[in-house]
Amino acid sequence: MLPSPPIVERVKFPCPALPKGWIREEIIRKTGLSAGKVDVVYYSPNQKKFKSKPQLSRYLGDSFDLAGFDFQTGKVNSLLIKNRNRKPKVPIDYNRGVRSDSTLLPPIRQTASIFKQPVTIIKTQKSMVKQDFKHGHQDKPKQVFWEKRLEGLKACDADGEELESLTLPKGVEPMGPHVTADTVLQSVATALHVNGQPITGQTSNRTNLDNNPGVYINPEQPLIQAIVVAEEDIRSQEERVLVARKRLEEAIRSLY
Repeated sequence: MLPSPPIVERVKFPCPALPKGWIREEIIRKTGLSAGKVDVVYYSPNQKKFKSKPQLSRYLGDSFDLAGFDFQTGKVNSLLIKNRNRKPKVPIDYNRGVRSDSTLLPPIRQTASIFKQPVTIIKTQKSMVKQDFKHGHQDKPKQVFWEKRLEGLKACDADGEELESLTLPKGVEPMGPHVTADTVLQSVATALHVNGQPITGQTSNRTNLDNNPGVYINPEQPLIQAIVVAEEDIRSQEERVLVARKRLEEAIRSLY
């Protein structure tokens, strides 16, 4: 079953804002979701129907000025006519230099006081931000002691059991105020994976580093004392590598 068409009320009367013979019709909807809505239609003397202002403008052309005509109310809005007759502002050409025009002066601070107070007028404004590109592009500064935010966090296995903490080898000492062994391990592990430069540790004096760590700390290096590798350390490491290789070779032979 098709829905019944909405009930409307039509009222026609002459429109004095348009030329003689024009009729304005109000179509008031009585039922449906749009009940109370009013549709406006205009009829020319030859009974031609117009449902919008652009249609009226195209039909009347230059013979009638519709600048202040309100299509919905059928009246002339005087404010629209004043705004249209107002002379447009001439655009300012800044390429010709600064003019001594009152419209170009900066705003003056006003004070709500009964006493006269001196007001400073700033006519020119210069940027105080200085960018130095003499030494090339400057990298973003790195945070200092960011590893301390990871204190208390430990790695776990697949079952959720905490793994045992590693111990620092001999000769590796923390550097910096209140730096623990866990913080040093996190710092060294990060430096080995991220930094592309050799790991040397902090070369600053411990006293200076404790007194003013923000100045003497090197964020590019881990929080450990400067490492000095001697010839004995290199030979000892080579012997460990040879022993590990021999054990691996024996284990592979035992499989066959």
